[in-house]
Amino acid sequence: MNTTEIFLIAMTLIFSVPYLIWRLGNTDYWAPLVVVQIIAGIVLGPGVLGAIFPDYYRFVFNPQVIGALNGIAWWAVMVFVMIAGVELDLKKMWEYRRESGITASLALGVPLVFGSAAAVFLLWYSPDWMGPKAHSWQFVLGVGMSCAVTALPVLILLMEKLEILRQPIGQRILRYASLDDVAIWGVLALILLDWDRVWRQLMFLFGFAVASYVFRRLMRKIPERDRWYAAFIWLSACSYFADWSGLHFMVGAFLAGMVMDGAWFDQEEMDKLRHFVLMMLMPVFFLSTGLRTNWQLGGVAVFGAGLLFLVVSVGGKMAGIHAAGKILKWERGEASIMGWLLQTKGLIMIIFANVLLDKNIISNQTFTALLVMAVLSTMLTVPVVAPKLQKMKQLIFRSK
Repeated sequence: MNTTEIFLIAMTLIFSVPYLIWRLGNTDYWAPLVVVQIIAGIVLGPGVLGAIFPDYYRFVFNPQVIGALNGIAWWAVMVFVMIAGVELDLKKMWEYRRESGITASLALGVPLVFGSAAAVFLLWYSPDWMGPKAHSWQFVLGVGMSCAVTALPVLILLMEKLEILRQPIGQRILRYASLDDVAIWGVLALILLDWDRVWRQLMFLFGFAVASYVFRRLMRKIPERDRWYAAFIWLSACSYFADWSGLHFMVGAFLAGMVMDGAWFDQEEMDKLRHFVLMMLMPVFFLSTGLRTNWQLGGVAVFGAGLLFLVVSVGGKMAGIHAAGKILKWERGEASIMGWLLQTKGLIMIIFANVLLDKNIISNQTFTALLVMAVLSTMLTVPVVAPKLQKMKQLIFRSK
């Protein structure tokens, strides 16, 4: 077979395996399709398929095919992160700045501390959890932030499923998650700060500020039908220069989206684009993510680390949200619903962990453990939250 034919076999596996499991297994309540795709990516990776059928794995996922898949995956996740940036509503956050600031800071800060403590424990247990080019503080802060992340795009999908996205409670949660999203990428930029190339990074930030001013003026003047084309050109340029500066193309993708106003685009078209990216392109990213999983320290140790991350992540998020609820005098049970929704990890954490792995800040084993945590965290959300919402229907319509 030639490379094209093998590539198409790989694409058939990527799309058919998770879809059939999701549809025939009727997993949507506890494992939405996006979760099944992540799990399928792990199963099709070297840790499972590669271990059971090594010859078959090497034949299908040869270097040429993996190179082609990675190209699709990079573009898919760049578009996905850009959309997350566009959907940030900074004006709404400013309107509710006290409530949003208190909730978002505690929702991020407490699990960050808990996750950092777990990272320190892992370093004490074995230095193999840390990447070869990392300083200890980068590893600890990177793992801590991974435990604090809220996956905004997946959270939107789950709230649509729960039919609360357009309700006041859904908009409140989006404000908290959006503010944390900004902080997450800011912390990532700090972790990736490279003193050998700091002049490049300063040049990028200065150039980005100037280019953003020009770009925003241009976007207001051009017709709406041309704005998506301009947005993709802008995305490519920002991602390139961010990567050139030593940050990462994902940081550039988020910044590219953050300086765009959601009002420039039709909301229905934005929702469709996110849906099509998730359906057509992101499954390739999940597979490329699964290809990077590694169980070399032993499956028990890696899975145990994943459970540790899950406990500190959920526990830290719940503790932070309950503290915010007491300060803001929320109703009984309200903090629990908020906490379980905001602990959703999903795609943003996986993207964040991919960046840490790319920069050799975490090892493949730590990456695999974080992936386990992300899957379990996302699977818990709907089964836990749905019954709580049924008992507290009046909460859905509270605006603050």
